[in-house]
Amino acid sequence: MLDNAHLMRLAGRFARRVRAWAADNAVPVIDCTAGERKHLVAEEYLRTHSVGPGVFLILVARAPAMVWDVRRSADGTVLGGLARKRTYVNHYSFHIMDRAWGHLVIKMAGHAPFGAQVILNGHEYVAIAAQGEGIGFVKEGNCFTETTDPAGLAQIADTLSQDAAAGRLGQVIDRWIYTACLIFGLDLADQQRTCFRYAYSNYQAEYSRNLLFAYGGHMDRVFNAMLDRTRSRLDIPAVRTLFGARRRPGKYGMRPSPRVGVVLETPAWDLTVFKVHFGLLTLKGYTKGARVLRFEAITHNTRQLGCGRALDRFPQIVARLAGMCQRFCTALDCVDIGFLPGGTLDQLPLPGQLGASRVGGIDVNKPRIRAALAAVLALAPSPDGFTVADMTAKVHAMTGQAHATYNTRQAAYDLRKLRAKQLVAKPARSRRYYLPGPAARAISALLTLRDHVIAPILAGVKIRRHDHVPARLTPIDQDYEHLRTDMATLFRHLGIQPGPAAA
Repeated sequence: MLDNAHLMRLAGRFARRVRAWAADNAVPVIDCTAGERKHLVAEEYLRTHSVGPGVFLILVARAPAMVWDVRRSADGTVLGGLARKRTYVNHYSFHIMDRAWGHLVIKMAGHAPFGAQVILNGHEYVAIAAQGEGIGFVKEGNCFTETTDPAGLAQIADTLSQDAAAGRLGQVIDRWIYTACLIFGLDLADQQRTCFRYAYSNYQAEYSRNLLFAYGGHMDRVFNAMLDRTRSRLDIPAVRTLFGARRRPGKYGMRPSPRVGVVLETPAWDLTVFKVHFGLLTLKGYTKGARVLRFEAITHNTRQLGCGRALDRFPQIVARLAGMCQRFCTALDCVDIGFLPGGTLDQLPLPGQLGASRVGGIDVNKPRIRAALAAVLALAPSPDGFTVADMTAKVHAMTGQAHATYNTRQAAYDLRKLRAKQLVAKPARSRRYYLPGPAARAISALLTLRDHVIAPILAGVKIRRHDHVPARLTPIDQDYEHLRTDMATLFRHLGIQPGPAAA
């Protein structure tokens, strides 16, 4: 007679068994409050305790979960079925020390059907495997800062992106989930009798690349210069600099970054973070330690990658994330350093040819084409390219125009002109566009030349600043001042009279 009362008693039995087993084996059970960062609790426990293989800590907190709701006939004699209902229930986070994977977490709901989430860190697996191979290394958090055998360490790390990685993941989960977690709700006999088995899928994943610098000061100069130049070119809707933050921004701390945008963070531990969000995909660059620059690709829901989410798809997920990270680094480099080939300014205004169609040229003095170029450049880091609708929305966000003044038809025509000049590429039989590296460098140089060189010089060449120069100038301000005075001299020698300076 399966009913909701029996399911509630099953959940109560799960809770009593967990606490009784923990008391018998001296394993702490900590009830966490809303907003408490559970991984920090576990890290503090590991710093002050020596643990062996097995469950060493259990954290309890309430969170939403899908539970069973029994549906019966009016007289209660006929079982209509099991419906799923979303409600808040107690979740038990089992912190486990595994011999091969180190610290892992299995978070399980205490109500049937005992939904579970497994959190694994590939860096700990690599560290344990490297110790077994006799490879020396220095590790700060989840980052390798030094190693005696870089090739050997990289070979171990590459095993996580091979087809056999899915089997290793399945093995470590099977090793603990049935005997250390589910057993409190269903003992081994009940599991065998009911044929209760989990089907694993990937939900979230991260992929990172680390660049190790010889000197920390060199790393800071490179990264900060890249940030200063790319923030304006990537159309950052909000930049937040956090000084003296005691913890990372999050749901219960400081407000997180917008879903589509870039955030610059400077917390108290001298960490600079650069994030670009594309829905549920995040690309991030930040300094790690004194000499490590890391770039990460994160999927908050693997469904966004379009390659399946079952566990056996793990190698494909890693490959997609690796490609995202590589394209992100390439886009940052191309946007950061612009290059304009000779003759480009003369060729852009001329008509172009796209297939059998003749399209107009590109006049960077027109506000509409400059807005289109800026939108395309801002969409350069997009993991899967961008569509005409994406470009239209970006132009609206950057210029404040409405759909009546700039619509998808106009955006499609602008993209055709850019394609004719090889400034935008579109794969065959696809509706998505992407920005090649040379095109990103050219567009970046065009916009910088037009907006940050020609316009300021023409606006300031008539201004006499001998009495208004500040006592302290930044290097860029000094460059502008030298250019202004030199251009005024050049105009005078050429007999050119610039118009009045803009207000």
